Amino acid sequence: MEPFPHHYTVTASGDETGSHITVTAPSLPDLSTNAPSEFGGPGDQWSPESLLMAAVADCFVLTFRAIAQGSRLQWDQIRCQATGTLDRMDRKPQFTEIQLHITITSQGDASAERVQRILEKAEEGCLITNSLSATVSMTSDIQLA
Repeated sequence: MEPFPHHYTVTASGDETGSHITVTAPSLPDLSTNAPSEFGGPGDQWSPESLLMAAVADCFVLTFRAIAQGSRLQWDQIRCQATGTLDRMDRKPQFTEIQLHITITSQGDASAERVQRILEKAEEGCLITNSLSATVSMTSDIQLA
């Protein structure tokens, strides 16, 4: 890992006549985004809201993978479903709550309690949720093989 601070640059561009926005970053494929249906968009493209929830879920899984590897936990698959609640706070829209539902299958001699502890460490260590003001809660479905 490189020393901190890290810097990430993304560019979003659009024009007055088109409805979609193109998001670009160095060495990555372009993304086409639009407003979600709740804000009058078509609802069939990634939106800033869905990208934020994707970042939360992705960060959780990557953090879990790193902690599990360091803990020598054997596991088969993990799935993180992130659901964000967008509401108005002081007349400003913001995500007020994010619910994570984790489904994981683990193999070997791991106990459900050990898997749960590592899931909790991943929740605490996720840099995306640590950067947000929304309350984060987690439920888990641990399936031992």
